[in-house]
Order: sequence, then C-alpha cells, then structure tokens
Amino acid sequence: MLRLYDTRLREVVDIVPVKPGILSIYACGPTVYKPQHVGNLRSSLFPDLIGRVASWHGLQVRFVQNITDVGHLDEESGEDKMIAEAQRRGLSPLEIAREIEALFKADGEALGYRPAMAHPRATEYVPQMIAMTEKLIELGHAYESGGSVWYDARSFDSYGEVSNNRIDELDAGASGRLSSEEESLKRFHADWALWRGVGFTDEAVTFDSPWGRGVPGWHIECSAMSLDLLGDAIDIHTGGIDLRFPHHEDERAQSNPVAGKDVIHHWVHGEHLLSDGKKMAKSTGNVVLLSDVVERGLDPLAVRLFFLTAHYRTQSNLTWKALEDADKRLQVLRRKVAEWAESPSAPVADAYVERVVAAFDDDLSTPAALAALSELVRDPAVSPGSKFETAVKLDRLFGLDLMRHVGQPPPALPAGAREKLAERETARAAKDFATSDRLRDELAAVGVKVADTPDGQAWTLA
Repeated sequence: MLRLYDTRLREVVDIVPVKPGILSIYACGPTVYKPQHVGNLRSSLFPDLIGRVASWHGLQVRFVQNITDVGHLDEESGEDKMIAEAQRRGLSPLEIAREIEALFKADGEALGYRPAMAHPRATEYVPQMIAMTEKLIELGHAYESGGSVWYDARSFDSYGEVSNNRIDELDAGASGRLSSEEESLKRFHADWALWRGVGFTDEAVTFDSPWGRGVPGWHIECSAMSLDLLGDAIDIHTGGIDLRFPHHEDERAQSNPVAGKDVIHHWVHGEHLLSDGKKMAKSTGNVVLLSDVVERGLDPLAVRLFFLTAHYRTQSNLTWKALEDADKRLQVLRRKVAEWAESPSAPVADAYVERVVAAFDDDLSTPAALAALSELVRDPAVSPGSKFETAVKLDRLFGLDLMRHVGQPPPALPAGAREKLAERETARAAKDFATSDRLRDELAAVGVKVADTPDGQAWTLA
C-alpha cells in the first residue's frame, strides 16, 4: 500500500482511495507564459510517480492537471503574468498560452510523464468560476466590493491547517500582491480576490460577470476545475512546496464550503529544486530548461533519473556535472539491459521486485529504490535473463526507458576494447583498483573514455 506524507496532517499516512479501485489525483499545472524550467518539471514528476505506483497496485488512476492561462499575478510587480508577457512579445495572451502549453506537454513526454486524463484551461472554466463565486457569496464566505469579489478569510474556521499559518498573523498581501486601489476594497488585509474587476481594459483577456468585466482570481481556478472534473472527494492534491501557501490554503477554503465537506483527502507537496545551490528562478539567472539539457547532448530521461536520486521532500541541487553523471548512469543501465536481453529468459527476481516496490510505497523513497536496482545489476547470484525480466518489470515504476537499446547492434569499439572493458569491470568488482586504473589508461589510449557510476562503468568514444 502506498504511503505519503500528508502536509495538513504532518505525518506519513496510508493512501486509501475514497472510491474502491480508483485513485483521483489533482496537480497544479503551469502558468503558461514562459517555458517551464526543470525545477517546475520536477513538481510534475510527483503525480506521475504516484500514478505509476497506484497502477502497479491495480488501481485506475484519474489524474487532472490544470493549465493557468489567465489570472496569475507576479509576486513582485502584481501584474498578471500572461498579460505582461503578451505585451512584451506583441502577441495575444492566448497565442503565448498555446505555444507554452505545447512545450510543457512535449517536455513531459520527453521526461516519461504519463499524460493526464485532462488538462483543463482556466480560460475555458470561467463560467464555473463565476458560479462558484456566486455560491460563496450566497454562503457568506465572500463579498462584492468595487466591481471585484473577495473571499472573507475570517469566515473559514480551519484556515491555516495546510500551511500552519495563523490568520491573525498574516501580513497584508499574503494571498497575492495587489494595487493600492484593490487593497482598499478589502474588508480584511488577508482576504483574497475571487474576481478582479479593477485595472483591466483589454477585451481579449477579460470576461463578463455579474460584477462587471474582469478576470478570475488565481486561487478560484483550481477549486472550480478540480470540483468539476474529479468531484467533491479527491484522494490526493499535489504541488510544489511554494504552493502550500497561499494557493492551496485558499483553494481549500473555497472548495470546502461549496462541497460542504473536506474535498481534498491528502495534500502532498514536493520540495524545491536548487540550481548551483540557489532556488531556480528567473530573477537569480540560474534557470535551466529541458531544451538546454538536450542541447548539451544529454538524454532528457537523465533529468528524470537525477530527480529520482533525491527524495521528493528534500531539496535537490542541480549541477551540470550531476546531470552528466546521471546521463552516464542511464546509458550503463540501458546497455546492461540490452546485454541481458541476449541471454535465455529466466524468472523475475522477486526479492528485488519486493524491495523496489516497498521503497516506492514508503513515501516514494526513490533513492532506496535506485539502490536496490543497483544491487540487482551487480548481484552475481542473479542470472542475466532474470536481471533482464526484473529490470523491465521495474521500469514500469522508474520510467527510464531501460529497453531503449534492446535489439540494437552494440556500438563499434576499437579492437580489444570490449575485452578490456569486461576485464576492468571484473577488476573493480574484486576491488583491484590498480588493475582497474591501468585498464582505464589503456582504453583512453585507444580513444575509449571510461567513467564509473553506481551501476557500473560508462564509456564514450573520444
């Protein structure tokens, strides 16, 4: 059984689907104004892994990930990100949105992410957002002021349970930076916008509503889309740790009164990906796109393997060396699987399958799962045929396309190099490092560069 850390409960809990046999997952998707950097893409690995584990256990997965193409404010300037980027590029917001949405989906495919059941766009759910806002006003959780509608933060008794914030300790602007004109319309400084009718004049990016023309607030988007597509009992809601507050806190406060109960059963968050020791962000100049990785000649799935080397609840520091090492390790695994495929088939090594599955079940402990896979690679007691069947079966969880080189002719090597590589591997297994170093130098002399990974030696032709 899968167990995950529930942010609201602050403990690891069993994930028991509300509907037997079906696991529902909602994940906050991208704001499609710029390409997603690999830090953003790490957040999308999270629901992919949960879905893979759930499928392994025979559950049907209903996964929805939204597309924010209107209504998300820049934390520093207070501008709508879509509108600001459209003005900068001289395009319409929807032109930019569709371009970046396509890039996001292509990146996900390159990283082995299984597609969502639906990718609802905010612009296509405005009627549902308006209806939900009207319901919140009717229930006494929201109020209209100056053509905008605000959620009354003090009306929701359990506000703060997800983020561990106290409403009386929140600063002004905690739920999003607004203009002084908009701030003056609120009754309480921690209230947030469900509908914004101030400061928007572009007909192409505004919508009619009972309160006048405007745009929806950011937080109401996910409430409306998740309730519409997954209903009022959703097993898991995922996102990056930065969405815990205010986005998920506000989302919960909006959805629960309308549904009359707790809609999300488990809130699960992943930590930041650092780049050279700092949070990856445009403002720090350390953004890495998946296209940058490909331009360096690295396999996109090396990024996935790098993600798996750290637990999702820990920060991970991305460097180019780390990605290059992950790429080498990935190539080693694929070459070994291709070699094992040439041997007679043998039964799966159940003990290793059980260890890997147990690691995934244990709050997605991917480092432990990779360690078990490495032990399988090196275990002389497991036949090559069994290693092949086991690795292929486990790749349903890892998602590394380990079969990539099966059936392909092995790369051409200088005469005698393949024998020296095999001899060197034997020497390293016997901890005969003097022989290992000598063979590495001999291989380098004939144009074969060798590096060592947790799963064996990787080589490239100079």
